[in-house]
Amino acid sequence: MDEIKTQVGSWLSSAGVDPENISWSTQLALVASVFLFSYLITKVFRLLVIPTVQRLTAKTKATWDDYLFNQQLMNSVCRLIPPILWYILLPFAFSGMPVVLELLQKACLIYLIVVTLRLVSAFLNTLYEMANEHEKLRNRPLKGIYQMINLLAIIIGAILMISILLDKDATTILAGLGASAAILMLIFKDSILGLVAGIQLSANDMLRPGDWITMSKYGADGTVLEVSLTTVKVQNFDKTITTLPPYLLVSDSYQNWRGMWESGGRRIKRSLFIDQNTIRFCTPEEKQRFCAEGWMAEELTSPETELVNLYAFRNYILSYLSRREDIRNDFMILVRQLQPTPEGLPLEIYCFTDTTEWAIYERIQDEVFCHLMASVSRFGLRLYQRPSDSHQ
Repeated sequence: MDEIKTQVGSWLSSAGVDPENISWSTQLALVASVFLFSYLITKVFRLLVIPTVQRLTAKTKATWDDYLFNQQLMNSVCRLIPPILWYILLPFAFSGMPVVLELLQKACLIYLIVVTLRLVSAFLNTLYEMANEHEKLRNRPLKGIYQMINLLAIIIGAILMISILLDKDATTILAGLGASAAILMLIFKDSILGLVAGIQLSANDMLRPGDWITMSKYGADGTVLEVSLTTVKVQNFDKTITTLPPYLLVSDSYQNWRGMWESGGRRIKRSLFIDQNTIRFCTPEEKQRFCAEGWMAEELTSPETELVNLYAFRNYILSYLSRREDIRNDFMILVRQLQPTPEGLPLEIYCFTDTTEWAIYERIQDEVFCHLMASVSRFGLRLYQRPSDSHQ
């Protein structure tokens, strides 16, 4: 920096301009020259350098350089040129006005910090876009981490600007802030908790954008849209949006349906309530008919074997589910009795569809249970319904 100033000073001396003793007209001309020079350099960089760099990166096979030298990031770099040039060249225009020069240089440094913060923000946005294109990183909740880094950069920039305005060392200001750490932690409590929660969610792969989660306690039941530093946005199935603090997903329990989506099968778990008064032994004719239909083994039709109609219905359900192409046979298929209740004997059907799409899943479940409810009477059984008509 000092070498540049010395070189510029020698140029001015060779041009007959004494930096230590210049008139106001010469001073205005120098100021105009400084601003004109910075404008021209910025235009050259924006119209010549940036397109040249982007053409070169477009010819490479790698994609990271396309993101790193994108228009937004290069424009942020371009904004650094004016304050740097002003800070270097303005001392020659205001060498005889130290107070004004000091104010202008402080303004240049503050402006430089502001555009640097914009550059950091653009760089973090670029990293986030690159992560979204990466196969392993696109589903990670990294936005909160980038936001926290950006927040730290803003805090550091604010400290530097305060130190410039007050003519104090930044470490002195930091020491003063250290005494107010409790107040700062209270102010940034949600951000700090969000950062820690975001790291835990990402490291343990607990949540990804696009996951279907259920958190009934807070009215969340839908797809995760965004995981940021302070909020998790969930679009419910009624198209409403529920926002949750990230630390709730670490400190509280919730249900993530990602495993179901990845398995390709969705569970059916529902019961038919059988009227217990209709459970009985089968007649010989019924046993012969059930065997002919393939609902039970032939050895069960012997006169010595006592066969219960509910057992025959259970075998029928298993056979029916196994024949359906939209029911996963590689997953568990189970029909079991639950504890009898005053409303009847629950016969629970447990199986998985071959799709996770909600509408198709509901259609398959509807077809299965409509068929089973219509088939109950074939076995001399009746579904319980209150008020029951069995004693009328």
